[in-house]
Amino acid sequence: MIDVAYAQRMARYNRWQNENLYGAAGRLSEEERRRERGAFFGSIHATFAHLVWADTLWISRFEQMPAPPAALADGLSAYPTWDALRAERVACDAEIVRWADALGPGWLDGDLAYFSRSVHREVSGLRWIFVTHFFNHQTHHRGQCHCLLTQCGLELQDTDLPMMPE
Repeated sequence: MIDVAYAQRMARYNRWQNENLYGAAGRLSEEERRRERGAFFGSIHATFAHLVWADTLWISRFEQMPAPPAALADGLSAYPTWDALRAERVACDAEIVRWADALGPGWLDGDLAYFSRSVHREVSGLRWIFVTHFFNHQTHHRGQCHCLLTQCGLELQDTDLPMMPE
């Protein structure tokens, strides 16, 4: 099982890596960021948009707040410009760090239940498993973006967790 310190460290790792990848992607043209590249969500922009949408959805579940109104497919087009997407990412990362810092002892031990629009049913389980999935999901799709950015000829900063600045 994970603990609060893990969630806090991963929230900061998420922010650090998003700063890294968005910084690199910002050196590309809008056309290059939106180019179909064969990734699961197609382009770099769409993959980043999916991550913002999913992170917002998970935080709404963790905090028991209303889910973002957009469905998965709509979430990909919710950020029509790079500046809008980047601003939303920065705000989302700040919210994730705030959420992790506010976790109390025992919260991860509890249960979470929510209705999943993707599988059309109620899903429930231990919070720590959903939180682990939340951070793994981020890493998975950031890895896709890292690969796409590398294929564009960009050099990225270190991604190793032990190298994260304090």
